[in-house]
Amino acid sequence: MISEKPVAIPRPNPPARLRHWILKALQLAALGVGLAFFYEWGAARFYPRTGPAGFWHGTLHGALMPMALPALLAGRDVPIYADPNTGRSYKIGYIAGINACGFVVFGITFMKPRARAAGPTGGQ
Repeated sequence: MISEKPVAIPRPNPPARLRHWILKALQLAALGVGLAFFYEWGAARFYPRTGPAGFWHGTLHGALMPMALPALLAGRDVPIYADPNTGRSYKIGYIAGINACGFVVFGITFMKPRARAAGPTGGQ
């Protein structure tokens, strides 16, 4: 009976792993600051000052709403919902916007292009 020796799996050294996580945290912080500035810039332009907001404003507000979190955490009081609005049509647009934003973000996050998944030869 032949006994197999356990194979040692190389692990990244702790400084490299720590450096990796610090870099990821800095990237996330930079992205948050960028989104906060973009949202604050856009909120002033995309929330109507006259008349109630309708379906299309609701769709836009819903799509932009997830970007409001970094601005709110930074202490800025940014709008995430228009008042006055047209009621049901605005709310349906708002929900559609949130779902569209989630679909785009998670679609890009979990997408595996065929060329990358098949390897450098493109699956041929």
